[in-house]
Amino acid sequence: MNNRAIYVDRISKQYRIGHGKSAQYTTLRDQVSGVIQRYARHVWRIGRENDGESLSSQEEHIWAVRDISFEVMRGEVVGIIGPNGAGKSTLLKILTRITEPTQGRVAIFGKVGSLLEVGTGFHKELTGRENVYLNGAILGMKKVEINRKFEEIVSFSEFEKFIDTPMKYYSSGMQVRLAFSVAAHMEPDILLIDEVLAVGDAAFQRKCLNKMEEVGNEGRTVIFVSHHMPSIVRLCERTILLGQGQIVRDGPTHQVVGEYLHKALGTTPTRNWKDPQNAPSSDIVRLRSMAIKNSFGQVVDTVDIREMVAVELGYEVMRPGYVLYPGFTIHNEEEIWLFASLETNPEWLRKPRPVGYFVSTGWIPGNFLAEGTMFVGASIRTEDPQRLHFYEREAASFQVIENPGGLSARIDHPGQFPGVVRPLLQWETTYYSPGQTPP
Repeated sequence: MNNRAIYVDRISKQYRIGHGKSAQYTTLRDQVSGVIQRYARHVWRIGRENDGESLSSQEEHIWAVRDISFEVMRGEVVGIIGPNGAGKSTLLKILTRITEPTQGRVAIFGKVGSLLEVGTGFHKELTGRENVYLNGAILGMKKVEINRKFEEIVSFSEFEKFIDTPMKYYSSGMQVRLAFSVAAHMEPDILLIDEVLAVGDAAFQRKCLNKMEEVGNEGRTVIFVSHHMPSIVRLCERTILLGQGQIVRDGPTHQVVGEYLHKALGTTPTRNWKDPQNAPSSDIVRLRSMAIKNSFGQVVDTVDIREMVAVELGYEVMRPGYVLYPGFTIHNEEEIWLFASLETNPEWLRKPRPVGYFVSTGWIPGNFLAEGTMFVGASIRTEDPQRLHFYEREAASFQVIENPGGLSARIDHPGQFPGVVRPLLQWETTYYSPGQTPP
């Protein structure tokens, strides 16, 4: 049995740019206007060619996606990420047959439900109720099946009062609510979701994410395009990173998201402020460097979940006599704060520091952090007087991954493992044979 859900074979999509769409002229004035415009463009091209300018196809066409190949197996939940203009939405439109690829081919194995743009598949003059049946029919559902799902769809969208109101009176957020409810509840084999969830309010977004997680757990295939990395990390075990219409990386979500965030945010495992004027500072203390290191003292951007990792702060004290508290914070790509830590070295604890250069290192134990991207903030404060001298929120970052082999909290569990930390706890188990009872 073919276990594929989607097969994409070297697809490319080319769009023509710099030209308006050809109009369908219905009046003499329109036709004359069109002839004049075409003649003007012809004269412009001849003039540029006479001036020695090259009018290559690159100037007239753009490849939205180029030579993309991948496959998605049944039951996979795959994220697609990348900067604006990377080709994400074009790829989804090809997968949903809204547009045909210029080159290559796509094979879809199963019934597809999609939510690509606000209002797609809806008729403005029809009511919400009528649009539910229209969308269901487009998805190939029989009326009896739509009847069975109808109350559940309306309840999820929270539109009981508006279901018989024409869609033209719905806001964009209301349209998204109903469209998502239809797409998610009609039980498609493959669900394709674009960034439209950003239109809804925060409470409904959480509701949608919970539903998408449920759909994925039911063994259906989901392709999810989003700029919201926490949602991608939560829902997808595998993610495809697009850039300039091509696949940059395809792999485990935490690794792919980490690479994307490092490039997009410019964060690195080490920072040095060579120019004192640009360094985070006050009149008392100045941050000069920060580094993420492994147990061998090497700067690293990736550590295994079982390994210790060091956060090293280099700072310069410019005025003596102050009790300083260097520290750092950790938050992940979901903007969840994991913890904060202050230096507790007894040599300097509650003692004033002289002028000079200090290096303080805090060690995070192995089997403590979960997988993902960790952003590290650096700060120094005093308590007397109470003052935060500086706080560099994302001074450095690193990736936590889990390599095969070795003991960790997940043991042999292959799927997603919940939690923002993952300590390897000590367990005790007592066995009682048949007939015995606990004391």
